[in-house]
Formats: sequence, C-alpha cells, structure tokens
Amino acid sequence: MTGSLRYVEFPADDPDRARAFWSGVLGVDLAPRSGEEGQGWQTRDGASRIGLHPRAAGPGDRVSLPYFEVDDLAPALDRVAALGGSVVHAGARYAVCRDSEGSPFAIAQAG
Repeated sequence: MTGSLRYVEFPADDPDRARAFWSGVLGVDLAPRSGEEGQGWQTRDGASRIGLHPRAAGPGDRVSLPYFEVDDLAPALDRVAALGGSVVHAGARYAVCRDSEGSPFAIAQAG
C-alpha cells in the first residue's frame, strides 16, 4: 500500500548499546547491512522493520527517521515541495525530506 510506513531508522551515539536496547525491547535481530544497503544494521523479517546506524552530521543522521513507501518517488517529491515541505537529500530510491513544520521524514520508492 502506498503511503505506508516502511521502517524507522535510528541514529546511535553508541551502536552496540542501541542494538542491545532495540533487540531487547522488541525481541528482534538487527543484522549487519550489506555494502549496497549502507552502514549499520537492520531487521530482516516482520511487518515492521527498523534500522540503526552510527550518528553523524547528515540530514538523516541526527534524529530518528520514518520512511514512507510510495509507488512513484518523483511525483511524491513534487507534492512535498508543493505542499510547503522541502527535499533535503534526494537519491535514486529514497529521499530525506522535511514536512511543512520542519519535521524530518523520508520517502522510499516501492519495490
């Protein structure tokens, strides 16, 4: 379904501590990402997925970031801008944005 929450990404000052926390709280395994997936860890199964990476200075690296899935990324980004939001970082498969109130979120291409 388009517009559904795909996953939430969490930055961590202490990735080992954060992995232990989220694994313990949710009872999930956070596996290392492959090279093409980027740096960090993520769940591989279940309806709700989470990711974790070392905190840095990038647009998606300072706060937790919900990713919403859309059928077509380019028109969704046009709607973000038309409705008063902004695109902070656009990639081929996802984009980090801010809503009309400045809250960060990401949009990911389905599939």
